[in-house]
Amino acid sequence: MTDDSPHPKNRRLYGRAQGKPLSARRQRLIDDLLPALEPPGGAFDPRGMFPDAGEAWLEIGFGGAEHLIEQARRRPDTGILGVEPFLDGVAKALAGVEDHDLKNVRLHRGDARDLVERMSDAALDRVLILFPDPWPKKRHWKRRIVSEGFLAELARVLKPGGRLRFATDVASYQDWALERFLKDGRFDWLAERAADWRDAPADHVTTRYEEKRLGDAAPVFFDFRRTD
Repeated sequence: MTDDSPHPKNRRLYGRAQGKPLSARRQRLIDDLLPALEPPGGAFDPRGMFPDAGEAWLEIGFGGAEHLIEQARRRPDTGILGVEPFLDGVAKALAGVEDHDLKNVRLHRGDARDLVERMSDAALDRVLILFPDPWPKKRHWKRRIVSEGFLAELARVLKPGGRLRFATDVASYQDWALERFLKDGRFDWLAERAADWRDAPADHVTTRYEEKRLGDAAPVFFDFRRTD
């Protein structure tokens, strides 16, 4: 199988998925709140999780959940499903949901690819992949979330005209991702000038992780539209 196979032999996208023990409050949220926010098992339509929402979004790898929670606060009529493998990040998202009494957030702890494969066709209005693990060593590039196989799945679950945003501050990942999006043919790159990808979009929420500038390049923001 190639590195971009839809089902690579090594699907793992992340390392250890739990850090220090959680506080009592966050452990309570994991035990009591997370089950109520998880998508159903088997095939499912994300729109069914947000029956009163105008749109359904998916944020892949939400990290500390700052972006996810703020977007949900700004857009109470938009349902946002976040997926994240790391327990600490999920616990932070749950705390944000509780603190702000958010009714438009659903969460899944696990691999985004497994979740997307269970989604119905043309179910999402927007997908966000913001500063994913770059796997900087070349021998690990096959683990990057952006691959030909996964882009095919994202094209399937996005509505025609749906939007996808990819952001990274790692130079090799910028080139890697853009090449694969353009090669796919089902994603129109919306940039018309350099500022369109060099400057953060007006609706972007800058996070503490992003401000640390841990990558080797200035951040880029690639916005795409799913072709009709």
